[in-house]
Amino acid sequence: MGNGFGFVLFFLSVLSIVSECTRFWTNDYVGKSYSHVCDESRYAMLGLDMKRFSFCDKSLSYEERAKDLVSRMSLEEKVMQTVNNASGVSRLGLPQYSWWSEALHGISNVGPGVFFDDTIPGATSFPAVILSTAAFNQTLWKTMGQVVSTEGRAMYNMGHAGLTFWSPNINVVRDTRWGRTQETSGEDPYVVGEFGVNYVRGLQDVQGTENTKDLNSRPLKVSSCCKHYAAYDLDSWFEFDRHTFDARVSVQDMTETFVAPFERCVKEGDVSSVMCSFNKINGIPPCSDPRLLKGVIRDQWDLHGYIVSDCYAVEVIVDDQKYLNDSKEDAVAKTLQAGLDLECGHYYTDALENSLKAGKVSQYELDRALKNLYVVLMRAGYFDGIPAYDSLGLKDICADDHIELAREAARQGIVLLKNDNGVLPLEPGINIAMVGPHANATEVMIGNYAGIPCKYVSPLEAFSAIGGVRYATGCLDASCSNDTYFSEAKKAAKHAEATIIFVGTDLSIEAESIDRVNFLLPGNQAKLVKQVAKISKGPVILVVLSGSNIDVSFAKNNPKISAILWIGFPGEQGGNAIADVVFGKYNPGGRLPVTWYEADYVNMLPMSSMSLRPVKELGYPGRTYKFFNGSTVYPFGYGMSYTKFSYSLSAPKNSINISLNKLQKCRKMAYTEDQEAPSCPAVLVDDISCDENSTIEFEVGVTNVGKMDGSDVVMVYSVPPFGIVGTHIKQVIGFQRVFVAAGATEKVKFSMNACKSLRIVDRTGYSLLPSGYHIIKIGDDSNSVSYPLQVVYSEI
Repeated sequence: MGNGFGFVLFFLSVLSIVSECTRFWTNDYVGKSYSHVCDESRYAMLGLDMKRFSFCDKSLSYEERAKDLVSRMSLEEKVMQTVNNASGVSRLGLPQYSWWSEALHGISNVGPGVFFDDTIPGATSFPAVILSTAAFNQTLWKTMGQVVSTEGRAMYNMGHAGLTFWSPNINVVRDTRWGRTQETSGEDPYVVGEFGVNYVRGLQDVQGTENTKDLNSRPLKVSSCCKHYAAYDLDSWFEFDRHTFDARVSVQDMTETFVAPFERCVKEGDVSSVMCSFNKINGIPPCSDPRLLKGVIRDQWDLHGYIVSDCYAVEVIVDDQKYLNDSKEDAVAKTLQAGLDLECGHYYTDALENSLKAGKVSQYELDRALKNLYVVLMRAGYFDGIPAYDSLGLKDICADDHIELAREAARQGIVLLKNDNGVLPLEPGINIAMVGPHANATEVMIGNYAGIPCKYVSPLEAFSAIGGVRYATGCLDASCSNDTYFSEAKKAAKHAEATIIFVGTDLSIEAESIDRVNFLLPGNQAKLVKQVAKISKGPVILVVLSGSNIDVSFAKNNPKISAILWIGFPGEQGGNAIADVVFGKYNPGGRLPVTWYEADYVNMLPMSSMSLRPVKELGYPGRTYKFFNGSTVYPFGYGMSYTKFSYSLSAPKNSINISLNKLQKCRKMAYTEDQEAPSCPAVLVDDISCDENSTIEFEVGVTNVGKMDGSDVVMVYSVPPFGIVGTHIKQVIGFQRVFVAAGATEKVKFSMNACKSLRIVDRTGYSLLPSGYHIIKIGDDSNSVSYPLQVVYSEI
């Protein structure tokens, strides 16, 4: 997030402000700490009478209290609260506050709102989101959010964090060259939305208040933020840079893919913040676009919270994009009017007061923004506290059950890609060679936007605790720039009963501000794998650490390499999780959340092309499993197990009959020349009630026909009626992860809304429910059942 040296200077100033912010809780009051603003003894220590301030009156609504607080501020004081390092107002007893904290997969110290020290040396570091997503387990995702918010709230109580965490990242991955793929939930908008909703609920929900009718009064364990809105998935690719990149996006792709998870995050997750992104969208910066901010997020989706800029995005609008050649004063006026409540940066404090005095924007807009901010802080207990969390402290950070959950999340996400002749699991106690740049990985395992973990457990440490290990790195790091150490690796493999080769990427290859240019193993890693495999006397297992896909075709097709595991960036417990899977303590059940393309895919289309559908006139193929029908190394949703599962399907309803009144109109759709259009091709989803008569319900029997207990991800797709031009091949509409004992059968029930699950988005952005025969498919090509579901329209 930043602009070189200027960012460094700004960040240093931020650190000094953060240190001042923490004094509010600890040092200013003769050893007494305070965890909320409206404490009478705190005000007394400040020489103020709290009863004079209605914003501390708990009998009033949060809106009334926020209005009172804002009304007491001068213009200068108001402006100083509109940036991530809010100055506070000492004469009102309002302390400084740092809004920017991060909690992508554990409490992170990337944002200046969080810090670690001797008192709190670390927090639980879960796997990178892309690996947790591979578990396809909504319960896991929500539980992770609950643990992270518990640790965050404990750190807040101890003056080491704020209450506003700018996570999760719910951008859909259009192109897996994106360096931030590891932070996301992959390429499917439904899956990304599911992760976002569940993680946000885990972070925010206070038990017993989840269904509060007045959402502006619903308490928050911590405040969460869904980012980066929208169509952002390019950082730095050749001449293209996220600060100046103009994402030319069709309304079809925008509606169907790029904003869909954000809509769910607001409507279903009730997230309390949304962050707008750097990039322009069709020529307009999102943080300056009133249609996207006020029009969609605030008015259409009914956000109960605040909108914040990506850090320095307002500065980028002026200095990098030179949007409309605006001055600072013009830019801050437009962003505030567009609905941007909070700037991460300093342009609001630099220029907003002058802009207001010049009449470029009204003070009403400023008051509105501040009220949005303070209502969220009130909901989070910043002013009143939340008694249920007051006792959280050091004992609740890096707790044993939290660390065990990090291990479980990594185990659930690990994907078994190859297992010839059932070579895995290995027998514990055999002599193993561990080679490769990541065999002793520690910091590499926690990926992007991480904090300081409780304790690393490397693969080498975990495997050494189980049996004899011969270790040789082969390459000093992921760049693997030469073959100097190959001989040591080959010597270790030559005398081992089994060889495990740990390869992959790191944050020097894929990360924020670093996009990939190919899908190959870095440097000489592939050469190392081939040479070690050739000389090994026992089975060879390839373990891939990466935030996205790698073309491992050479290993997939090599009979000397018996098994392949993808482990993402598995978090602080990565070593234990890998050992659990390799030795059969845990049966892998993860599935790939992105397509693993072949290496030449990057030569077929530039990363800067935003279209998800094929662009025939340019010869570009489609993107993601929804629109790409070419060959792959491994497809989206792929994953093996040490056991086998079979599916059976109960008799589902095979048709949905919808009666149309005179106000519900049939809509035309484009069909291929060999397909005759129905009399009523489709109807607008917004025109259909989609009541219980439009529910898709069925039950899947999942039988474990193997000899080992295990978990299966039951993935459900819908396939649109044949012949519709320009629509998806198939799309995920539901999934559940289910544990099935060997020889047993578990019943899994699905209930879905037909309008959401069967809809398509046409070229104009309309959401339509097509008539005709849809296919409901459960499972992948190697193990699936399916049934036709006809949608029929008739006039009343």
